[in-house]
Amino acid sequence: MQKPLLPARQLLELTLITVALTACSEAPAGRTTPSMLDAHGAGARIVIHEWSFLFWTAAAIVLLVTVLLGAILLRHRRRQHSGNSNPQPVSATRWVWLGGIAMPLVVLSIVFVFTIGNTWALSAPPSAESETITVIGHRWWWEVQYPDKGFITANQIVVPVGQSIHLDLTSVDVIHSFWVPQLQYKRDLISGQINPTWLEADDVGTYRGLCAEFCGRQHAHMMFNVIALQPDAYQAWLANESNPARAPQTDAERSGQQVFLSSPCVYCHTIRGTPAAGQTGPDLTHLASRQTIAAGTLENNIGNLGGWIMDPQHIKPGSDMPAATLTGEQLQALLAYLTSLN
Repeated sequence: MQKPLLPARQLLELTLITVALTACSEAPAGRTTPSMLDAHGAGARIVIHEWSFLFWTAAAIVLLVTVLLGAILLRHRRRQHSGNSNPQPVSATRWVWLGGIAMPLVVLSIVFVFTIGNTWALSAPPSAESETITVIGHRWWWEVQYPDKGFITANQIVVPVGQSIHLDLTSVDVIHSFWVPQLQYKRDLISGQINPTWLEADDVGTYRGLCAEFCGRQHAHMMFNVIALQPDAYQAWLANESNPARAPQTDAERSGQQVFLSSPCVYCHTIRGTPAAGQTGPDLTHLASRQTIAAGTLENNIGNLGGWIMDPQHIKPGSDMPAATLTGEQLQALLAYLTSLN
């Protein structure tokens, strides 16, 4: 007994459900996870342009194939109802040439030309680059150097709004991938190689970035922020970051500085203006001005900072940050000092 074919009505319903389930929309403004569809930079707009073209081209092809299949099903059902159970075979040669060769060749050629144009547009910034920043990937945090200004920060990149910024990307260990979905496309960081790219933010705000290449155990906890400021606020930020660390002002801060300088922290971290000049971990010169710690894993507040210092492996297992052996009094003094480093 011949198995009945899927009715046209059910085929249409299945198609509509599939389209509904696969539809994409812009993320809500309040969400913390960055959306590629929520563009705030020239690079992200080019990526969305490419994505939209590919999506709607694919959707049109799916719709066309679905309509053709529906037409074939309807034609077959009409033949069955007409009593013609043995129709003459129809040559499929024209369908092979049209649907299997000509149409794919035209579509793929259009997609190729369109993609090459967008790739070319992404290769150069829309305006002259006003600043050069070097970003170095570590397992699992980001070193951010401002070579023209002579200082280093970590896990945040501050840029002036409306200006193109040149980025030199590299790694000290495995391959990482630099991605700020709302501003720019992905770009790999490879040890021993400089990969250039650029950023330009249209609006003042904070844009979350992440590593998009699996790089080990704490890959998911390797994030950073791009903070776009008005040009005058950006210049003020540069001036502050160029200064050495603020000198301790209170007895607790002075005691905390001595705790820092007499502990293993001094061998891994730098605080400009003090003897601490370690290169293994992030520069802490202006730690208190950062929004997060542990490469975006925790909000930068005194409670999280204390927990991170005393038991980092509980928060980020496998990281190079060792647990500190401090008394409660020493920890409170150290926190007083670190939270004063604006």
